[in-house]
Amino acid sequence: MIGIEEPTTATLSAPRRAVSDAAATSATTAPAALGPLAVLADAGLEVPVLGGAFVRHVNLDVAASAPALEAVTAHVARVLPYYSSVHRGSGYPSQLSTTLVEEARGTVARHVGARDDDLVVFTRNTTDALNLLASAVPGDTVVLDLEHHANLLPWRADARRVVVARRTIAETLDALDAELARCPAALLTVTGASNVTGEVLPIARLAELAHARGARVAIDAAQLLPHRRVDIAASGIDYLAFSGHKAYAPFGAGALVGRADWLDAAPAHLAGGGAVAAVRLDGVDWKRGAERHEAGTPNVIGIAALARALTELERIGETARASHERALTERLHAGLAAQRGIRVIRGFDDADDRLGIATIELERGSVGRLAAALAAEHGISVRAGRFCAHPFFDRVATRGNGLRASLGAGTSADDVDRFLAALAVLIADGPAHEYERSAAGWCPVDDDRPRPAFD
Repeated sequence: MIGIEEPTTATLSAPRRAVSDAAATSATTAPAALGPLAVLADAGLEVPVLGGAFVRHVNLDVAASAPALEAVTAHVARVLPYYSSVHRGSGYPSQLSTTLVEEARGTVARHVGARDDDLVVFTRNTTDALNLLASAVPGDTVVLDLEHHANLLPWRADARRVVVARRTIAETLDALDAELARCPAALLTVTGASNVTGEVLPIARLAELAHARGARVAIDAAQLLPHRRVDIAASGIDYLAFSGHKAYAPFGAGALVGRADWLDAAPAHLAGGGAVAAVRLDGVDWKRGAERHEAGTPNVIGIAALARALTELERIGETARASHERALTERLHAGLAAQRGIRVIRGFDDADDRLGIATIELERGSVGRLAAALAAEHGISVRAGRFCAHPFFDRVATRGNGLRASLGAGTSADDVDRFLAALAVLIADGPAHEYERSAAGWCPVDDDRPRPAFD
């Protein structure tokens, strides 16, 4: 196979970047110091705030889209000159691009513990992957109401059976088992971790439950995989879907990994070149395997970035990642528990495992206005809304919207502390500037923040 060597150094440029000592903290010392675990593309990025000042950006919106790892951006810069057509090109760059895609397929399979006969189908994102799987399920699908819309909407309405999660995970497992026993289903599909609360579900137990009732299990790992290593074979998972843009590779690639038989029998996800063995005016012979669902020119750069991100997460190590996240998550929730005027949203009373995600609602006032003020006055990015999980949010929340702070490999203790301090000031005293609500959401009435020119 033709390989591309990794560069030894990489130079990044961005508006007002100044990588701090904390951002440069190594993975070996970061957990003890509660600094960033890895250097991300936005490390040290300074952003403008109202009034003309610049502050170091605090990114607590990584559950939506995470910045690229610096190792990923360096890898992309290295391979871009070799970008070319794949699979049938005779040129040297084409052979390299083909190698990148196929070696990435192997990297993804290894990272998620795929079985030897599992397929790795590259998609645009988790939503794309679950829509592909939905076209392949030969029967009813059972889902929980806590799902992200990506794992709720694709399943056919006439074959989708929704179980409302109970107050405890134990009771929810019993409810799922009862539903699967009541009437046979082909698939149980569940999130690995809630994107609203960060609560982690017992995926191995879910697999056992589904298999005992003759069903397969799919896991939406969009939130889980960037934080935890998932092992398909060891956990008994049949299908796993995830996105690169949440796993520090925001270049437009995701994957569906799992058993081949349903995917080989399903209609091609896209009709086009590369998915066919032969085309006649009166018919088509479709390929089997991953190629059946990867018509058109693949996202070579996105796929290479995804594989490189997974490799970098492996290099950092599970122990370091778990220690870093646990310490910061405890710090975040302890600070929120001491804050007046808010309520932290939970889905389960017995959930003792959660990712670095916390969603709050205010006793009074608008979380949209609060989020806008955090950004415009303090340089802190969070997310306000119902997080593409409307049925679940509407059930567990008492107000219309929430504010979510999410942590990642680039988060430090200082990030958490700045958020908690700014939150306390804004709740107690209100924003220092005027805001108005428009079609674009809450915005400062007089926004004097300059925007960089990207041309």
